[in-house]
Amino acid sequence: MKRKLFILFCLSIITLAASAQDLSTKIMGYRVPATIYKGDTIASLKLPMIYIFKPLIFKNKRQEANYYKLIRNVKKTLPLAKEVNGIILETYEYLQTLPPEQRSKHLKRVEKSIKQQYTPRMKKLTLSQGKLLIKLVYRETNSSSYDLVKAFLGPMRAWSYQLFASMMGASLKKEYDPNGQDKLIERIVLQVENGQL
Repeated sequence: MKRKLFILFCLSIITLAASAQDLSTKIMGYRVPATIYKGDTIASLKLPMIYIFKPLIFKNKRQEANYYKLIRNVKKTLPLAKEVNGIILETYEYLQTLPPEQRSKHLKRVEKSIKQQYTPRMKKLTLSQGKLLIKLVYRETNSSSYDLVKAFLGPMRAWSYQLFASMMGASLKKEYDPNGQDKLIERIVLQVENGQL
């Protein structure tokens, strides 16, 4: 009797599984999610955001060359700014797990590791790329580079880095204004992130 019930149970499960609707369909050989609407199966795909901007009108060839230089600089510095954001988040989360007396030792190790890894890459940046990187770090972290250095390494170290940056004609306190002064940079960043440039 138990065996018959077990076989009947297995057959009913198989029947239910066969009759259940698979909410996916194939498009050009790929299985994609689907929705059933009024008895019709419709593939539902999430398409990437496409940014459409007014065409730029350049006053002269120099302005056009500067625009293409800015695109090249954004493509070079944006990945660095994203890496900085990742390092900051990872370091902050890890610091929260450490007792207070071990935090400064860990920060010194992180600083040494960052210097070893990023100094060769930073030396290859031009001054304009360095200034752009400061702005893009602000864009990614929503904090100025000065505030980040001050939070992790202390006010004296932040002051000395700011002094060095100012001697080079830059400022770690520079903010990012996507709707004002940095509107063109934001436009390029959005298009680069979306693969349009």
